[in-house]
Amino acid sequence: MDRRNLAFDRTNFILLAIGFAIVVIGFILMSGPSSTEEAFNPDIFSARRIKVAPVVCFVGFVSMIYAIVRKPKDNGADKQLDEQKKED
Repeated sequence: MDRRNLAFDRTNFILLAIGFAIVVIGFILMSGPSSTEEAFNPDIFSARRIKVAPVVCFVGFVSMIYAIVRKPKDNGADKQLDEQKKED
């Protein structure tokens, strides 16, 4: 398979991995102790779990969408190869 025919380049994959890591960090921020029937834990309603973590996840998902939508830039070498194929 020719590398020129791939939809993603290296930068797309790196951005996708960074976005995935940000989403995982957001879910880790959401985790924490839970309440039981015997004891109420007010940490459930902390700003970290209700405000910060969802925003971090949202930023991660948006960055992953950007990594998928981003169009790789053509190199000059690719254009030269295309021109040579057209001439032959």
